[in-house]
Amino acid sequence: MQRLRPALCLPAVVLLGASSASEAASFDAAGEPYRIARDGTVDWATFEGYRRFNGNCETCHGFDGLGSAFAPSLVESLQRMSHDQFIAIVMHGKQDVNAAQSLKMPAYDTNPNVMCYIEDIYAYLKARADGVLGRGRPRKHEPKPAAATRAEDACMR
Repeated sequence: MQRLRPALCLPAVVLLGASSASEAASFDAAGEPYRIARDGTVDWATFEGYRRFNGNCETCHGFDGLGSAFAPSLVESLQRMSHDQFIAIVMHGKQDVNAAQSLKMPAYDTNPNVMCYIEDIYAYLKARADGVLGRGRPRKHEPKPAAATRAEDACMR
């Protein structure tokens, strides 16, 4: 399946350990974008996704992605939303305006604090949606790989 690849987040390919730009999202052998060891240690990208979600998305989507009066639960949404749908909504925003509600999510396609980490944010939220990562800050995480630092530096220029 062809995945959406926002130009701004291409350096994030390295954050997830992908070997080329054609692998914008890194998925494990089971097809998941996260890795969680038996002892609860999360991969760096999932941990970084937690950090970036809480820095940029939590205000509207609630603590741990559980939703709020302003925006829906992403833990629930990612149970039925594809990777490509998630990327498209984050990039282009979304409006759901009718007589009962007025929900508007802005587009983040030009925000490097989101787009440079979009795959990490997806990995974190997908792990939450799949029920394999609990609430709160993951207690243990892998060290930050040098490739993640290089990708971050390249993307944030």
